[in-house]
Amino acid sequence: MGNSEFVEHIVDILSRFSDIKLYRMFGGYGIYRGKIIFAIIIDDELYFKVDAKLAEEYKNAGSFPFTYKRDDKTIALSYWYVPSEIIEDRDLLKEWFNKSLKVAISQNIDKQEDKKAERHKDRKIK
Repeated sequence: MGNSEFVEHIVDILSRFSDIKLYRMFGGYGIYRGKIIFAIIIDDELYFKVDAKLAEEYKNAGSFPFTYKRDDKTIALSYWYVPSEIIEDRDLLKEWFNKSLKVAISQNIDKQEDKKAERHKDRKIK
């Protein structure tokens, strides 16, 4: 099964901003820069990674989080919808892209530091 026109369009646009890779996952796609995922495409909709501060900006722009149902519960991820008006405005899209990538990189660094601290928590300092 090939990529949809939407997926190919998004990859074409985002590739102009940075070297990205697209991987199939969970019925959609993950978009990576290096080993860091910063966006997903599900059902021909683009979602960028956000933190609490960026989520407020996205909400003010009419965005919403990606959600799914599990065990009669709605689960919201930290990926927020990128409206078509943003996708079609290259300058705004680049701004959203850069902010999302910054969040994804920051959260990845935090995870690595947490893992390192966990590995070293039982070591005594002499």
